[in-house]
Amino acid sequence: MEKRIKLLVANDSAEFNRDYGRIFEESGMEIVYTQKDGMKLLEKIESIHPDVVLADLFMPRLDGIGVMKAIQSKVAGMRPMFVIISNFTSPTLEREVMMSGASYFAISPFNAADLSDRIIQLCSISGIIPKTSARSQAPATEEPSLEIQVTEVLHQIGVPAHIKGYHYLRDSIIMAIETPDIINAVTKQLYPNVAKRYETTASRVERAIRHAIEVAWDRGDVDILNSYFGYTIHNTRGKPTNSEFIAMISDRLRLHMKTAS
Repeated sequence: MEKRIKLLVANDSAEFNRDYGRIFEESGMEIVYTQKDGMKLLEKIESIHPDVVLADLFMPRLDGIGVMKAIQSKVAGMRPMFVIISNFTSPTLEREVMMSGASYFAISPFNAADLSDRIIQLCSISGIIPKTSARSQAPATEEPSLEIQVTEVLHQIGVPAHIKGYHYLRDSIIMAIETPDIINAVTKQLYPNVAKRYETTASRVERAIRHAIEVAWDRGDVDILNSYFGYTIHNTRGKPTNSEFIAMISDRLRLHMKTAS
């Protein structure tokens, strides 16, 4: 029997159930509802251990960021994946939400079917459900989005999602796929472009990416690293530079996209 995704929704209104909950259930997920209240949500997470939590950023008593931070310190074992929704956003707010532990940030009103597909894809990437189960739960769709493909590679390699360099790497790889020549101007174009998105500096982007690669090299699976980087994992070469890492991943995904098309 295939595993069903247990989705905890912090919204028990009849309107939400009618407009969104039914579609989540039809996609094959097991839905549990709780009040739109941060403290109640925290208690429910600790009692039922859901796979995914769908919650508003702004809730009474404790907001979504507060819930995620509390879970990081209180709940032992596997923590749930968080999908945070909000009817207001800004680059600063989105950055804070993602760096607090969210796997996805959705703007309300959202398309429930699209969000359902994204949740299933993210659960497959993180190993909550096997890929075969993801294919059976999600309707047949086109090739996963570029963002999803890059995210999957970073998870496989072992870059932790909660560190700044993870988000900088993801954007850098996407830029390199969309504009291959930018890899020849990493310092002058790529870092400054990423820095602008996150309201930081190019030097901080460079350092954060270097740290993310170091973490992956220390903690990642050697076989997976070897499959992506080959000779660069040997002691004589050490870990790849930032530009090598971005170039290798972007080139591999670009070739995959050409083959799939």
